Order: sequence, then structure tokens, then C-alpha cells
Amino acid sequence: MSHTSLGDEAPSVIKARPLKPGDTIVIVAPAKPLQREAITRAKEKLESMGFKVKIPDNLFRSHGYLAGTDQQRADELMAAFTDPEVDAIFPGGGGYGATRILDLLDFEKIRQNPKVLIGYSDITALHVAIHQKTGLITFHSPVASYGLGSKGGLTPFAERTFWRALLAKDYKPSQLTYTLGVEPGDDVKLEPFALVSGQAEGRLIGGNLSLLAAMMGTPYQVETAGNILFIEDVGEAPYRVDRMLQTLKSGGLLDEVSGIVLGAFTRRDDEDTSGEVRTIDDVLRDFFQDAPYPVLMRFPVGHQPNNCTLPEGVKVRLDADSGVIELLETPVQIED
Repeated sequence: MSHTSLGDEAPSVIKARPLKPGDTIVIVAPAKPLQREAITRAKEKLESMGFKVKIPDNLFRSHGYLAGTDQQRADELMAAFTDPEVDAIFPGGGGYGATRILDLLDFEKIRQNPKVLIGYSDITALHVAIHQKTGLITFHSPVASYGLGSKGGLTPFAERTFWRALLAKDYKPSQLTYTLGVEPGDDVKLEPFALVSGQAEGRLIGGNLSLLAAMMGTPYQVETAGNILFIEDVGEAPYRVDRMLQTLKSGGLLDEVSGIVLGAFTRRDDEDTSGEVRTIDDVLRDFFQDAPYPVLMRFPVGHQPNNCTLPEGVKVRLDADSGVIELLETPVQIED
């Protein structure tokens, strides 16, 4: 089985410049309030690698479960994009709140100031909206608080895929693209396998399932036609995963994809799963085992330590049988 489409109707793709020592990274809080201790660890890690780190005034503000008002968070993110000194934007965390600021963003200014943007979980809203409105390739990845700012740091797998995507030194003429997957020796609990065999090409798009479902019917609804859709989630019971997938299915978003990548669907330690009669894997199989396109299951992306960094909006080839995602273009702007 082979499906080929490269999402030609999407806006013209733009790319940020990759990072090198001396570049400036700003940490922002577009969703939930941040913990100072974790951000301090992330800042020290980045500075040890030769980066300059900017901490906006009042980064650790709170407004209930949000890191400030919608306008404060939107203004902080826009200031990061328009600041000529800033080369990359690292959200400190996810949580909740990114969807609330989408209407306040100036996508034209973002398009004119392409910068590296990372993150996952609630940051899915920013990735999808910004890529679809501007064409900017962003990076679904660990955030500053979790991984970079964790006491143990990033796992070897997460660190390898994160910096491979972002560092200029790794984009040699012979290495402008690369392949993502579990390599021999990787200590990764999730072992990818083909739920549906085959290869497919398209632009890689997606992220947290809860966010993708929440954005249905909005101007920021994820565009899946001809694309490779990846999904993951955390703390969701099987019936809730079922409901969100049904929302995507009823909206037609699963009809014209080129392929699907199913990541980690992590349960929280304090969840009581004793009464559940079906597993999330059961739900995923119900939705996708008879799909007319390749489906790769248990790929290591999402809310677990080995969170593979995936460039959002880049052309890829999904090989479900080999368990890998091969980049067909460089996700960053290579300077001559």
C-alpha cells in the first residue's frame, strides 16, 4: 500500500534558522503557570551549551490555572517572535490555555519573523495554528520544564532527537535530512509496530488528541488531507479517547489522511483503571486496524520520557513496517 500527497494546498512553507552557540533562546509561558525551579534548571542547561537565555519580566505570573491573562500570554509570545535578538522560543510548559490566545496572535508578524518554536501537549494548539496560518515548520518536542528542566534532564533518546532537529552543526551537506525511530540500544519502552502495513508520504502534522478534538470547528482545525497525522495523549480513559477519535472521524479528518502515527497514550499514576473493560489499545485498534492507509502504533512521542522531537509541517515518508519516519526535506533554513 502506498499513499502519496504533500499537502500542496497548505501555505508556502517557511523555515527558521537552526541554532548555534551564542544564539538567544527565550522561555515563555503561553499556557499554565511555570515552576521557577524547573525553569532555572533548563536555563542552566541551555547556558552550559553556549546559548543565551532570556527570561521575560513576570514570567512566573499566575491567573488561576493560567500563566496570566490571555492578553498577557499572547503579548509575551508575540514579543518573542518580533524581538530581533531572539532566535528560538521555548515554552516552559503546557497544561491549558494555548487555545485561548490563538485569536490574539498576529500570524502575519509571525510569518515575517520565523523562529524555532518547540513544545508539546497544550502547545499543540500553537503548532497547528501557526503552521497552518503561516507555513512555519515548528517542533513538537519536550518543553523547558519537562526534560530540559527535569532533575535528570532529557533521556538519551529524547536528547538525541531534540538537538538533531535544532542544531545547525548537525545539518551538514550530506545530512540535511534524517530518519526518526527507535535505534538499537535505545532504552525505549514503546516499540513501534505496523498496525496497518505500508508506506505513505505527506506533511507531518498533529500532536495532543485532546487539543486536536478541541480545535474542531474553529479556524484552527487541523488540516489532515494528504498529511501524516500523529496523535498522543495523557490521563485519558479509553472511552474519552474513543469519543475524541470519533469527533475527528465524524468531522472527516480521518478520511483523507495519507497515514497515521499513534504515539504514547500515557495513564497517570493516580488513575484508577481497575473498572475499565477496554484498553486504549483496544480503542485504537477499533478505529485504525482496517484503515486504507499505513498506521504506525506505539511510536515514542508524547507524555513519557522518550518524547521524540517531530518537525511539524515537514515533508516525510512514513514506513509503518520499519517503524520509522523519514524526513524528505530539511526542517530548518540552511544558510549558504
